[in-house]
Amino acid sequence: MMRTRPLKVALLGCGVVGSEVARIMTTHADDLAQRIGAPVELAGVAVRRPDRVREGIDPALVTTDAAALAAREDIDVVVEVIGGIEPARALITSAFENGASVVTANKALLAEDGSTLHEAAEKHGGDLFYEAAVAAAIPLVRPLRESLAGDKVNRVLGIVNGTTNFILDRMDSSGAGYSEALDEATALGYAEADPTADVEGFDAAAKAAILAGIAFHTRVRLDDVYREGLTDVTASDIASAKRMGCTVKLLAICERAADGRSVTARVHPAMIPLSHPLASVREAYNAVFVESEAAGQLMFYGPGAGGSPTASAVLGDLVAACRNKLNGAKGPGESAYTQLPVSPMGEVVTRYHISLDVADKPGVLAQVATVFAEHGVSIDTVRQKGKEGAHDGAWLVVVTHRAADAALSATVEALRKLDTVRGVASIMRVEGE
Repeated sequence: MMRTRPLKVALLGCGVVGSEVARIMTTHADDLAQRIGAPVELAGVAVRRPDRVREGIDPALVTTDAAALAAREDIDVVVEVIGGIEPARALITSAFENGASVVTANKALLAEDGSTLHEAAEKHGGDLFYEAAVAAAIPLVRPLRESLAGDKVNRVLGIVNGTTNFILDRMDSSGAGYSEALDEATALGYAEADPTADVEGFDAAAKAAILAGIAFHTRVRLDDVYREGLTDVTASDIASAKRMGCTVKLLAICERAADGRSVTARVHPAMIPLSHPLASVREAYNAVFVESEAAGQLMFYGPGAGGSPTASAVLGDLVAACRNKLNGAKGPGESAYTQLPVSPMGEVVTRYHISLDVADKPGVLAQVATVFAEHGVSIDTVRQKGKEGAHDGAWLVVVTHRAADAALSATVEALRKLDTVRGVASIMRVEGE
């Protein structure tokens, strides 16, 4: 039988995502009640601009006092979609202290200080759900936390930012440069007016920290994640990738070391073979490839941003949190028992694609090969092409075998010092093989 007393929900933030959460709660109220076993009531909405018209939301529920709303003792679940570190952290902590569970989409806070939130949830017996923080509508956090809890995940490789994937896809499909592709992404609403968080990899790095923590049962913070953006990717890099049978993606890569004693987390552009499932992810879509010992290879794909997709994930978590409240149960907490160290980028084993501007004369290739040998880096392929309009210059493209990133980086620095190397035009890692 359905309980008649409603479960009360406080909504912190009513922007693109928050307004969609409120709309779905209202329009799907009967269905949500049936799924949960009790009615769900929107008890308050905290906003910064109370005078703004919000369709479908009772003005009497709107308040600018988020702290008071989060601390109300009659609130069962607090939904936080305001983002940022503060006041979000204080509001979530207050919600736990006053007996509520929390649903959040706040990737920045989770990556920066997720352990504090988990500890507060555990101390006060509340749930902390955050499916929407990583890949919007794509079910990813729950499969990693629950479905694969009995398995050993060794690698998570993914496209977790729709803006950057759209930009790189346009550069690949149309031959556009970075600036042109960014302008198109902005015009279509995929990129913010200030796209720094996306194009410099901060957004993806926060998501990588969350994914690594869940997958490897250890605490990984944003500061542990190596990060490079895509602003230096050129049309020439895209063309080189095509010649190799690859495409370029901004990847979040979380790996367990071969000996199992450490983990790594990184975000950077990389060439991946066209045969890899992630190569076919187009437009602003996201996809995450998970490799585990028992389940093997799994891929999760779908829209990774936007009001409706993100709200879908928030509502899924809200249903779970409400069911637990109703039944006196509790969802999974933080699983950080392994306490594995996070290794620096220099210890990551990868491959490099290096494009060199060199003098076109005998002995250059031998000098370059010697530098690679001196640093213990094996060369896979070499391609040389004369520069158009130049009589004494050439492009030399070298693809390495797998080696420690520190050795590869040192090799590049040594190449820069050769008299016959006029410049290092581009460096890109090769992944997904």
